[in-house]
Amino acid sequence: MNFLSGEYECKLDPKGRLVLPAKIKANLPEESGNQVVLTRGFEPCLVLYPQAAWKVIYDKVASLNEFNEEYRNFQRNFFRGNTEVELDSAGRFILPRTMVRYAEIEKEVIVVGLGNRVEIWNPDKYEDFLIKDQQGFSSLAQKFLGDQPLIEPGI
Repeated sequence: MNFLSGEYECKLDPKGRLVLPAKIKANLPEESGNQVVLTRGFEPCLVLYPQAAWKVIYDKVASLNEFNEEYRNFQRNFFRGNTEVELDSAGRFILPRTMVRYAEIEKEVIVVGLGNRVEIWNPDKYEDFLIKDQQGFSSLAQKFLGDQPLIEPGI
């Protein structure tokens, strides 16, 4: 399994296209080809999923009971504006204007690989959502990872 990782400073070209960093593009699963899914993040950013990762999430959300009002409302907002995009041979794709407005993206962006997905941020907004307090970050690491071995037995 390929992991999408790293933090990259990028710029949109004059046509509003973003070039995925080479290391991100190289780690997209082969079965996804040049097809990825772009969606709005829960924070003011965009999220790019390889097709296989998106299918797992899509199946979970689509399987919610459509006769439940709360589920319908969630589905409506979750799937709103999601779009399949195709990377060209240079790894470029156009960011739709509605998504650019949502994430308040201008010319510069931060691209962050997060394992199964990539976030695309306005650099100023990204800074607002980072943990500034290293002790607080350390406490979260202890909370989420402290009771788990970092290396699987036998590896």
